[in-house]
Amino acid sequence: MTTLTVNGIETTLDVPPRTHLADALRETLGLTGTHLGCEHGVCGACTVELDGSPARACIAFAAACAGAVVRTIEGFEYDSVMAELRAAFTAHHALQCGYCTPGMLITARDIVLRIPGADEARVRRELAGNLCRCTGYQGIVDAILAVLAARRG
Repeated sequence: MTTLTVNGIETTLDVPPRTHLADALRETLGLTGTHLGCEHGVCGACTVELDGSPARACIAFAAACAGAVVRTIEGFEYDSVMAELRAAFTAHHALQCGYCTPGMLITARDIVLRIPGADEARVRRELAGNLCRCTGYQGIVDAILAVLAARRG
């Protein structure tokens, strides 16, 4: 049994010790916004916020997250920064197939809050751990830059 806080709710998971956090979120809690792509921590599709920072849920064991605070894409429903990013992703056509979008949004939110003065080169470096199979990078970068500019203005 592992107890952690998921999207603001204290949750106890009864999963085998080697269950990855992504699998526990998807299969046990039904939080399917956390996508699985490579299952090696390379593609970023499984990115969640773990204790306030983006983390790969496919390479973290749920049991190792005991006591942690986890926020999945579903947990950002009323987050104002995420609302700005969702609108910008729509306006800049940063949504294609949508598979990478939850991980991209969580990473983008971290960029906006952690590096408010980021330029295009820095945004691209920060996104390097998130892969978009549809090659929608320009729209994604443009959306993040638009939110950064609006928040600076």
